[in-house]
Amino acid sequence: MAIKLRSKAMKKDKALKKGTTQKQWTIGFLIAAAVIWTFYTFIMYRLPFEIQQVFQHWLPPTTVNEALVWVICALGLNIVVGYAGLLDLGFVAFWAIGGYSAGWFMSAFFRQVNVHVLTTAKPETPGIHLSFWAVIFIGGLICAAFGIIIGAPTLRLKSDYLALVTLGFGEIIPQVFTNGENIAGFNMSNGTKGISPVDNIGVPGKALGPFDFSWKFFIFALLTAMMIFVSLRLRKGRLGRAWLAIREDELAASMMGVPLMRTKLSAYAVGAFTGGIGGVAFATHVNGVFADRFNFSISIILLAMVVLGGMGNVWGVMVGALLVAWVNSTGLPSLGELVNTTFGLDINFPSYNFLLFGGVLILMMLFKREGMIPESRLKAILHEADDTSSNLGGHH
Repeated sequence: MAIKLRSKAMKKDKALKKGTTQKQWTIGFLIAAAVIWTFYTFIMYRLPFEIQQVFQHWLPPTTVNEALVWVICALGLNIVVGYAGLLDLGFVAFWAIGGYSAGWFMSAFFRQVNVHVLTTAKPETPGIHLSFWAVIFIGGLICAAFGIIIGAPTLRLKSDYLALVTLGFGEIIPQVFTNGENIAGFNMSNGTKGISPVDNIGVPGKALGPFDFSWKFFIFALLTAMMIFVSLRLRKGRLGRAWLAIREDELAASMMGVPLMRTKLSAYAVGAFTGGIGGVAFATHVNGVFADRFNFSISIILLAMVVLGGMGNVWGVMVGALLVAWVNSTGLPSLGELVNTTFGLDINFPSYNFLLFGGVLILMMLFKREGMIPESRLKAILHEADDTSSNLGGHH
C-alpha cells in the first residue's frame, strides 16, 4: 500500500513539474516575442547609426521573420517525425504547395477572372484576390489533402521504404511547378519565372507593405504561437498518445487497438497542413513564389532542425529551428566576413554550411542523440541501454 501511494505521489510530482516547465517556456516565448517586436518597432531605429548597423548585419528583421517561418514548418515536421516516428524526407513539397496557394489566390496570376474577397488589392486588378487569413486556411487544407492522397497508399511502408517514397514526393512536386508553365495548354505555375508579386497582408485599417517588418513579425509570431498551442494540445490528447505509441512500438500499438493507418494519416495530414501555413507565410515574406526556392535541401534542413532541437519536444524544435535558420541565413555569412576581414582571408563560409550541419549532426548522434532540449520519454528510450547492464562493458 505504501509503495502504491509513493508511486502515485511520484507521478503527480512529475506531472506538476512538466506542467510548470511548459508554463515557463510559454511565458518565455511570449516575453521574447514582445521584447523583439518592441525593439524593432520603437527602439532600433532611434539608436546610433553604428549600433543599428550591428543589428542589421547580425540580426536583421528579415532574418527574424524568416526564422519564424522555418519554426512553423519545423513544428509541422515534428508532428510527423517527432510524434508519430515517420521519417519524412519530402516536407519541402508541402511548403511549395502552400507557397503556390498564395500565388494562385493572392495575385493577378489568373488574369482571366476577377475575384476580390476582403483583400488589399485594388478592385480593378484582375486575378483571384482573397484575404491572407483565408488563404492561410485554404493553403493548409490543400496541403492536408495532398498529404492524405500521398499518404494513403504509401504509409503502409515502414522505415527506409517510407523515407524513399517521401523523398520521391519531395522531388516530384517542385519539378511539377518548375515545368508547370504549359500543362496541356494551361499555365499552372509560370515555370521558372514564378508568381510575383502577391497581395499585401491586410490588418485592420492598414495594408502591410514590403518593409513593414515589425507587423509581419507580429503576424508570424502569432501563427507560430498557434502552431505551438495546437502541437501541445495534440500531444496531450488521445491522438497524440496514439502517435507516441506507434513511434515507440507499432506492433504493440496495433495489438492495443490503435488504428495504425488512420493514425498515421492524421499525423501526415496535420503536418502537411502546418507546412501549407508556412508556405503561405513564406510567399508573403518574399513577396512571391519561385520554383527554384523549393529544393531538396529544405527538407534536410527542416529535419536537422527537428533532430538537433529534440524530436518530440515542441520547445526544443523551436530553439533548433531558430538557431539553424539564423546560422544558415545570417550567422555563417556574417561570421565568415568577420574572420576574413580580421585575418585577411578569402574563404566562402556559406558554401560550407552543409559541412557544418553534417558535422554537428554526427557529434549530436554520438554524444547527445536526443537533441539539445529532449523530450523526456524519448530520452529515456534512447538511453535504455546506457546502464550497467548494457552491452558496453556490463553483464548479460
